[in-house]
Amino acid sequence: MTLSRRQFSIRAFALTCLAAIVPASAQAQDTVTLRMSTPASETDQRSIALEEVFAPAVAEFATYEPHYNASLIAQGSELESIATGDLEMSITSAQELATFFPEFSIFTAGYVHQSAEHQVAVFNDAVMDPFKQKVEDELGVKLLAVMYLGKRHVNLRFPRSERDVQTPDDLAGVNLRMPGSEAWQFLGRALGANPTPMAFTEVYTALQTGSVDGQDNPLPTVVDAKFYEVTEQIALTQHLVDLNYIAFSKSVWDSLTPEQQATVEQAAVDAAESARQAQLAKEEELVAFLEEQGLDIYEPDLAAFREHVQAEYLASDLAASWPEGVLDRINELGE
Repeated sequence: MTLSRRQFSIRAFALTCLAAIVPASAQAQDTVTLRMSTPASETDQRSIALEEVFAPAVAEFATYEPHYNASLIAQGSELESIATGDLEMSITSAQELATFFPEFSIFTAGYVHQSAEHQVAVFNDAVMDPFKQKVEDELGVKLLAVMYLGKRHVNLRFPRSERDVQTPDDLAGVNLRMPGSEAWQFLGRALGANPTPMAFTEVYTALQTGSVDGQDNPLPTVVDAKFYEVTEQIALTQHLVDLNYIAFSKSVWDSLTPEQQATVEQAAVDAAESARQAQLAKEEELVAFLEEQGLDIYEPDLAAFREHVQAEYLASDLAASWPEGVLDRINELGE
């Protein structure tokens, strides 16, 4: 039988209630196994940080057991598995949470988060409390920390002397490859470009032949996919500062002592910080590398982009589920 998202929420709530009435002595264990299911590889910065920072910190009462490349739970099913008691931990996205709770779509929109540090400020602010509480109450999942994935930028095949991108107006008429979903296509239009859906595997050739004028991706992807070989410039638009959350089973959390809970939460925060710093350092190194390859890398008028893109979102149906005042508070935290 296939359960709906709402049925999963109800079942998770029932499991949470059951955990609450089980005597503490019945819940007590010498150690608890924390299975982590992630589609990431073992060499991913997030994976490394969890193994090197999180696992040792909780070792006194828990065994951290990572499963990479979606080898334990299929990608996209991790939250449901935590909700039904079949998994203890995962790394989840705001996009995935938005399939359960539409208001999480605010964290997937362009120019909502301004930097890695801003992500942390938002996550730790009271504005985030209702979001976290709803995930706990209706899905049985506790969000422990926010993890930084990186910034997406506009990468163009022609030189800056031909097209100097400072504001959204400067992207008018630019055929910018963006992922094919409507959410991504909307972001491309909000940036001022003509978004072009295209499979990732076709992008290099399309840039080489001029079928598209540019693409948007984080710097590590620009290097890994060798897009720098067929482009001339990168405008550091930072239009999406992407993130993940460390997700933890609420029923397992409730079985821990207050001291153990504090240790788990601090371990998650420390692991996220370790991965964040590693990713930021990698981005800095890649700027130098790309400049050595001859690319012109510069920062446009971010305030102009942010104002324009946020106005586009607020005027659309995509913002209908955003709680009133949340975007204003998020913007304040970035000032």
